[in-house]
Amino acid sequence: MVLIAPTKRLCLALGVVTLWASCEPDGSWVDKLLAQTVTPQESSTGADGRDVADPSESKKTQEESQEVREWTQWYYDGPSDSRSRTKAARKAKDGTVKNLFAKAGVDYPPSDLVIVGYKQEEELEVWASSTSKEPLKRIATYGVCAASGALGPKRRQGDYQVPEGFYTIDLYNPRSRFYLSMRISYPNKADRILGHRRAGSAIMIHGNCASIGCIAITDERIQELWVMTEDFREQRGKKVVQAYMFPSRELDSLLDDPKWEKHHTFWQNLKEGRDRFMKTHRPLRYRIDRAGKYVFRD
Repeated sequence: MVLIAPTKRLCLALGVVTLWASCEPDGSWVDKLLAQTVTPQESSTGADGRDVADPSESKKTQEESQEVREWTQWYYDGPSDSRSRTKAARKAKDGTVKNLFAKAGVDYPPSDLVIVGYKQEEELEVWASSTSKEPLKRIATYGVCAASGALGPKRRQGDYQVPEGFYTIDLYNPRSRFYLSMRISYPNKADRILGHRRAGSAIMIHGNCASIGCIAITDERIQELWVMTEDFREQRGKKVVQAYMFPSRELDSLLDDPKWEKHHTFWQNLKEGRDRFMKTHRPLRYRIDRAGKYVFRD
């Protein structure tokens, strides 16, 4: 099977190789996969992870938090222990993250934090609010460097699909083979009902630029997301980061296209949730019924 990657953002040398469904299993093939990624040539951070002055920085407007923060070719090559990795992220990106929230007019750490992904656009958005009663504001949009599969939900182990649906971030791994990673709570109840009994697992948002069902945003950008979520978790205790994964922002276009008819019923359900989110700008409240449908409530 030919591996990934978005044709516009080809970071992974294409090859034929047998892989398991999990994005981060043990096995020597992971090292071979990483060896296929392009060697970074440029970086916006120094060797210790600190930001390096960017000549274009002075040209950025107050709408910076709304612009796409594209993936970069910088990679972490420091010590492999958890403390060193997270310390490097903090040293490099603490100020950057606080600045993003300040420009969006949101207190830091925020009261609520939501990650929204769009597969067709190859982007991840971060939304947050100062209080649990205020609308969420978009803090940043990150370009995705690599994500495998096609439009449509993940339904079984080994299909190389990025999930679609409504999830939380349920695990954080500072010793990932892909630098830092955080796990999407796939499979949820809907996935287990609608998918194969062997649904797969370990779907991560992580660094580097390689994907087998996961979402890679490169090492520099995962540092920012890591700092945000770490501070949120430490400040907000039992609150979780929600993560919504959609095939596209243009769901109406997909629903009008007969090419995707087999996904229309499922996508209509996702659209109901996205429309509600975009109207209220609040974290979604929902349950999953016996048919695997998301049922949203106020």
